[in-house]
Amino acid sequence: MAKAQKNEDSIGELIKTVVYALLIAGVVRTLFFQPFWIPSGSMKNTLLVGDFMFVNKMAYGYSKYSCPFSVCPFSGRILGSEPERGDIVVFKHPVTKVDYIKRLIGLPGDRVQVKDGLVYINGDVAPQEDLGTFVETYESQGSLGGRPSCTNNPALGTDCIKKLAKETLPNGVEHFVLDVRDKTSDHTSVYTVPAGKYFFMGDNRDNSTDSRFAQISRGVGFVPFENLIGRADRVIFSSAGKRIMYFWTWRSDRFFKALN
Repeated sequence: MAKAQKNEDSIGELIKTVVYALLIAGVVRTLFFQPFWIPSGSMKNTLLVGDFMFVNKMAYGYSKYSCPFSVCPFSGRILGSEPERGDIVVFKHPVTKVDYIKRLIGLPGDRVQVKDGLVYINGDVAPQEDLGTFVETYESQGSLGGRPSCTNNPALGTDCIKKLAKETLPNGVEHFVLDVRDKTSDHTSVYTVPAGKYFFMGDNRDNSTDSRFAQISRGVGFVPFENLIGRADRVIFSSAGKRIMYFWTWRSDRFFKALN
């Protein structure tokens, strides 16, 4: 009888431990981190379709969408730093409220323009160094089944080629950008970023609906601070398959990969 009681107590302790662990994980997720999965190729080759990461919700202090409470006791930026040019940020689309991930290019008060595919910030060019080409297989990618844009015209299953360059922002942040072809979004007017708002672009420049496009046409436009969810710093793992949990399709070179 004593043995049966001991077994019941052990099972009870195990259940309590699991419940506590789930509660702690839920609190950590709600307060500090949010899982995010990359469904599309707008941030290639920095982020690939199927990358999985946890977004740091405390990076900039709590905003409207990172705060887990209707009235957040830590609202503002008390617990975080100012967003910096070059950060990879997850935010709510100002109109559709869908989660987006892009690179922060323009800060409040900045003048941003794209001329001949080059970014100019406050009149100064962000120089690009030609690194040759980025090559991937032309095939359906991820659960959405989208196919990549290519400079060439490949057959299914063959090489899809894009131009690869390293861009350096005025604060010294270096990152890779891709170019497919000359488009109207490679030649823009000057955008003056309003106070309290930010200008974002995707690294895959010709395959990104970002701040270059007006919100009236479902573009991102200028993004207010309260729409920022957090900063992405590191890929946890990455799946090249149709489902992220198909572990046999995980990319071995992207485990805990730091982002820049």
